[in-house]
Amino acid sequence: MDEKLNLFAVIAKRMDWLGQRQNVLARNMANSDTPKYVPQDLDEEQFLNVLRRRIGPIAPQRTHAAHLSGTAPRSGPGKAGDQKDTYETSPSGNAVILEQQLMKVAKTQGEHQTMTNLYRKHMEMFRIVLRGGG
Repeated sequence: MDEKLNLFAVIAKRMDWLGQRQNVLARNMANSDTPKYVPQDLDEEQFLNVLRRRIGPIAPQRTHAAHLSGTAPRSGPGKAGDQKDTYETSPSGNAVILEQQLMKVAKTQGEHQTMTNLYRKHMEMFRIVLRGGG
C-alpha cells in the first residue's frame, strides 16, 4: 500500500479529530449558562492543511474520454468561528447559542458516520479480495 496515502491512517486521524470536536462542542453546551463564556471550536482548516501537507495535491484523473473534467471549486464559503459575526452575546456576556452548537454537533456526527462507513466499505473490499473475488 502506498505509504504516502494510508487511507486507514487518514480515517483514524479524522475520526480522532471529530471526537475531539464533539468534546469541545459538549463543553460549549455545558457552559451555556456560564457568564462571559465564549464558545470554542476546532479549526477544520488546520486539520485539512495538515492532511494536504501529508498527502499532497490529488488531481482527478480522466479514465474515459466521455468523463467530465473536474469543475468543483477547491474551497467553499464559511469558516469555523463565524458565530461572533452573526449573533450577539447575552446580557451575561455568554456567547453560546445552543441551536448553533446543536447544528455543529449534528454535522460532526454525520461526518463521523461517513468515516465509519468508509472504513467499513474498505474492509469489505479487502475481505472480498482475500476470499478470492465475489
